[in-house]
Amino acid sequence: MSLSVKICGLATPETVEAAVTGGADYVGFVFFPKSPRNVTPARAADLARLVPDRVRRCGLFVEPDDALLDQVLATVPLDILQLHGAEPPARCAALRERYRRPVMKAVSIATAEDVARAESWIGAVDLLLFDAKPPRADALPGGNGVAFDWRLLADRSWPVPWMLSGGLNAGNLREAVRMTRAPAVDVSSGVETSPGMKSPTLIREFLQIAREL
Repeated sequence: MSLSVKICGLATPETVEAAVTGGADYVGFVFFPKSPRNVTPARAADLARLVPDRVRRCGLFVEPDDALLDQVLATVPLDILQLHGAEPPARCAALRERYRRPVMKAVSIATAEDVARAESWIGAVDLLLFDAKPPRADALPGGNGVAFDWRLLADRSWPVPWMLSGGLNAGNLREAVRMTRAPAVDVSSGVETSPGMKSPTLIREFLQIAREL
């Protein structure tokens, strides 16, 4: 089975094209004002039109209220809601029911206890995403370019699909997949030249390596 790839934090037509033509399975748009990758619903709607139906469109939110989700979903054809904050299982399940879309929950990992905590979302979400715990209290909840100890996921299996995230790039992708046996990976800062500035060249390079895996 081939490795699935999500390119997150896209904000320009050029980078969306690089992701789509390079073979990405998922693309992600960030709706979080504090992020350098934040896009408006209008901008995301324009970008989403460039994405063929074979590629799933994810919207990344951090503890969103229903008003924000209503606003975004009124204009952006999202396939998956990605929750990247402290959303409890009940909130995730409620959003899945309300919006009739799969929900992906990001779980911040630094210790084995964090991995075990992920089990509380089983049954409430459709996908899990394992990301590195933010390095500082004032850091963004994701996209910080830091990795966690991949050995924490070795020999683990989950009853829902899952993705590996956090500090991935073309240089460490092979080792990360070898250690975790991740069926899918998510990259954001690892294909950027500076925070929020995606590189079509780095996107294509990452996807080429993923295809080889």
